[in-house]
Amino acid sequence: MPTSAPTANRFEKRRAETRQALIRAARQILAESGDTSASIQAIAERADVGFGSFYNHFESKADLFDAAVADALDEYGSVVDELLHGVEDPAERVAGGVRISVRLAGSHPEIVQILRHRGLAHIYTDRGLAERALKDVELGIATGRFTVTDPIVALSALGGSLLALLELGYARPDADFEQTAQTMAELMLRMLGVPADEAHDVARHPYPGSAN
Repeated sequence: MPTSAPTANRFEKRRAETRQALIRAARQILAESGDTSASIQAIAERADVGFGSFYNHFESKADLFDAAVADALDEYGSVVDELLHGVEDPAERVAGGVRISVRLAGSHPEIVQILRHRGLAHIYTDRGLAERALKDVELGIATGRFTVTDPIVALSALGGSLLALLELGYARPDADFEQTAQTMAELMLRMLGVPADEAHDVARHPYPGSAN
């Protein structure tokens, strides 16, 4: 019986596992310090793969770390999608995304640390929460839910506010971070043009994946 197909499948599986091991190691490094100066040898050792395997998957460390950030953002986006499943109001989606991001500090600390260290450079990326937030803002503008007129400027303000909020969580570890997130979400909604009373209520409204 022919064995070429099973052999090829095993090879592709090992290749994918090696690539993912390198990405996982790079994610750990980014989460720990954000420092990308680690040598390829050190990265390969952390990933438990051979040094020569690195160049079978990436042309440079920069390519690897970009892939690691993209991988983290994709996981981040999947979590948001799951927890906001069924939510259609763009205002509720924006507020929910902010509150979910805060809760990720406990459930997915690696992702939050990567956001803290590399998030500013990826506010305009087409992955993670940024892509989803931009669609929500555009929908909010189109339906009259939001009064802002430039979605990219709005995304800049939302992304910067979110990253500042994550930093605040580490600067004030004893504060009620969920309440702080609700306050920040309220401010974001008001910035987008949602009336003050409604912004206050929406920012505290339970979303499908919340514990409230």
